[in-house]
Amino acid sequence: MLPRSTFVLGGAASGKSIWAEGLVESYNLPMVYLATGQVFDDEVEARVKIHKNRRNLRWQTVEEPFDLAPTLASLSDKQVVLIDCATMWLTNHLMNDANLEIEQARLLNALQTCAASWVIVSNEVGHGIVPDNAMARSFREAQGRLNITLAAQAELAVQVIAGLPQVLKGRLP
Repeated sequence: MLPRSTFVLGGAASGKSIWAEGLVESYNLPMVYLATGQVFDDEVEARVKIHKNRRNLRWQTVEEPFDLAPTLASLSDKQVVLIDCATMWLTNHLMNDANLEIEQARLLNALQTCAASWVIVSNEVGHGIVPDNAMARSFREAQGRLNITLAAQAELAVQVIAGLPQVLKGRLP
């Protein structure tokens, strides 16, 4: 049985998005890709292009860097949504000087009330050294708190390492 809610965690370039896309495709439901990234330079543009090229025409892409709630509320129980990724979403809010506690609560509520099955991808940022500046430390702490709450809310939590899923909570379908 496929989980209604899945949290996919991993390091940069760990294969987490590819693994999450495969999981979403296994639902055999209409798929929505909720993209949170913003393109500010050529490097990010190239990464976005790689992600887009991997998905076929069966995916509906919605680009929303800030307010995920309206899209999540519009989905039915006959759809599955992949949110890629929580880290970019958090970065967008941090750089906009938003109240992260309020935005995190809004996201968690939107996920809880979303009729569709959901998969959300996030980065593990706590395995490295302590950052040397206040903004980076603030981000690391906020990302850690967000990851903890997303993992708690999800039925299935998976860490992807070198493209391989390691189940942290629940069971793989």
